[in-house]
Amino acid sequence: MTSPATHPSSIAFIGGGNMASAFIGGLLAQGLPAASITVVEPFEAARDALKAKFGIDALPAATAALQAAELVVWAVKPQTFKDAAAAASPYTRHALHLSVAAGITTDSIAQWLGTGRIVRAMPNTPALVGKGMTGLFARADVDGAGCAQVEAVIGTTGQFMWVEQESHLDAVTALSGSGPAYVFFFLEAMTRAGQDMGLSEAQAYQMAVATFQGASELAARSDEPAAVLRERVTSKGGTTFAAITHMQDTQVAAHFVQAMRKAEARAQELAAEFGR
Repeated sequence: MTSPATHPSSIAFIGGGNMASAFIGGLLAQGLPAASITVVEPFEAARDALKAKFGIDALPAATAALQAAELVVWAVKPQTFKDAAAAASPYTRHALHLSVAAGITTDSIAQWLGTGRIVRAMPNTPALVGKGMTGLFARADVDGAGCAQVEAVIGTTGQFMWVEQESHLDAVTALSGSGPAYVFFFLEAMTRAGQDMGLSEAQAYQMAVATFQGASELAARSDEPAAVLRERVTSKGGTTFAAITHMQDTQVAAHFVQAMRKAEARAQELAAEFGR
């Protein structure tokens, strides 16, 4: 689908928060000069943080400096995207655009920016430590070279996967975009259970985190489905069997699927709410 990944020569970020910082850190680590990066960030504290961490002087508002950007990354909240686009679009219609805003469709973005050269992405917070998983969708106006530029940016933060239908990004949002919170939720529960059984909070948390890490790595290296891996740990009548049977009896899996469908529905609501 794409050409070999090459960094854009000049890149602008609209929004300088955590996700933008993850991309910026990855790009700088791969040799992109800080002078090639422009950031628009309205909040002074966030601008100060970018200066301290990366030596980048972020702009408080969009200016003609954005005209130099070959790629513009939209790292803004869904509810602020439209206003931010109105301010920046006079300077960025020539550029390729990459949006990481949840829920906002490329049709809305194209209307606001006056161009169809848009890739929409749904990353997740492990991108902050180079272990992210990002879903990507490109409009027909984006060629292979444009997709390769996006891959070069996204690849600095972990893995990525292209989807053929934009609607599938709502599923990506529910699965991997919101997914780290599900893991943290279970880590909280496992830690609490460990404490109830006599371990210290630190001991229980360390064991829970290491277990998630190990099990995830085992799954990643295995060609077998998760169900088979689970069955290998679950000897009938044993301790794991007791726990899994209880979760099956109380329909934990079904409730979990329902919860993820709630996340998918909320992604669709965001598009309707803020994409007008």
